[in-house]
Order: sequence, then C-alpha cells, then structure tokens
Amino acid sequence: MTDRIVSRTEVKGPKSEETRMRVLQAALSLFRKRGFDAVTMRDIAQEAGVATGAAYYYFPAKDAIVLDFYRRSCEDMQPELEEALRGANGLEERLSRLIRVKLTYFAPNRGVLRALLKNGADPKHPLSPFSADTKEIRDIDLAWFRTILKDCGIRIPKDLAPHLPGVLWFFQMGVIFFWVIDESRGQARSERLLDLATKSVIALIRLSGLPLMRPVRKAALELIGIVEGAEL
Repeated sequence: MTDRIVSRTEVKGPKSEETRMRVLQAALSLFRKRGFDAVTMRDIAQEAGVATGAAYYYFPAKDAIVLDFYRRSCEDMQPELEEALRGANGLEERLSRLIRVKLTYFAPNRGVLRALLKNGADPKHPLSPFSADTKEIRDIDLAWFRTILKDCGIRIPKDLAPHLPGVLWFFQMGVIFFWVIDESRGQARSERLLDLATKSVIALIRLSGLPLMRPVRKAALELIGIVEGAEL
C-alpha cells in the first residue's frame, strides 16, 4: 500500500465521511484485538484499505480517533437517554436506566474500552474521562445527572445539591469500570452490582437529609471537596 501524500481535494469528495468512518471502524477493530498501544496509524490505514496519508488527514493521531469515537457515542446516546428516562419513576429508576443505556450502547465496544483503561486512569491523558480534552462530553453527561435529580421525590439538602450530580457521575464511572473488567457470563455480576449499588446510593441520599446525619454529611462534603479540587 502506498504512503503517498493525500491532497485535500482527494479527501473532500462525497465519500469523505465514508472514508473517515472506515478509518474509525478499522481502528476500533484493531484496538479490540491488539490493544491501544500496540496499534500504529499505518496498521489502521492498512486495515481500512486507505493510504496512510489519508488516515492521518482525518485523524492526526490515535488519540484523535478515540476522541472522535467518544464524541460520536455521546451524540448517538442523547435520544436513547431521553427515551429511557421518559416515564421513569423516582431517582433509583432514573439512575439505573441512565447507566444501563451506556452499558448497552458500549457493549459491542467493551473490548475497546478495556484497551483504553490504562490511559483512562491518568487524568492528564487526553483520553481520560477526567481530562480537559473530554470536558465537553463530561459536561453533557453531568447535565443528565442534574436532570434526573429534578423533582425526583427525595429531599436533597441544599449544601449537598450542587455536588450531587458529580457524585453520581463518579458512581457511574465506577460501575462502568467494573463492567469493563467483568468476566462473568454476560457481565451478570455487573448487572447485580448496578442493582444493589443503585439502591444503596439512593438510600444514602435519603438519609443525608436527616438531622442526625449532619456531621456525616459535613465530612462527606469535605471529601467531595478534596476530589473536586483534584480535577483538572
């Protein structure tokens, strides 16, 4: 396969988006099979059946491919999230449905997410869900957690309310992490974890409004402040 330079006139034709998607899908396939670090842009171009220069035109690096995958996934899931939450009764059901949409959507690419775990653990890595590069996606996600908290039937203390969307977002990330590494058949352990953990989180939120929980809530808010202060 030739590695000649590809001109802009060549890649701006009617099949431009089709070629971009071929490169993206080829990359995801290779990441699933070999892991993220072992795959090169040349490998991706060969898998996609395009010149290496064409692959670099659409994506200057592997990180750009993954970020495009994240952004497309986020966009694709918006109507699915809206539909899943329609008619959901109470915070427990809303939270469970919201997370399940993401597990269902990412199921075909669970191997890709697993290949990216090492990078995701470093908040300074552009592919981390905690990085500045993924802030736009994170903000969209946080908006959904604010949405499910509205008129949820639980009295949420005023001092906790501004922080709770972020707390639930971190809870979601923990569930997704467990699901990615879960080797049980059909990730059955993850399903059980989500059910039990969601019930526990909702119970804690309910208890947080009780007067006797004020000292505990104060300590929890201090912990939340430490975590939030560590974010980029």
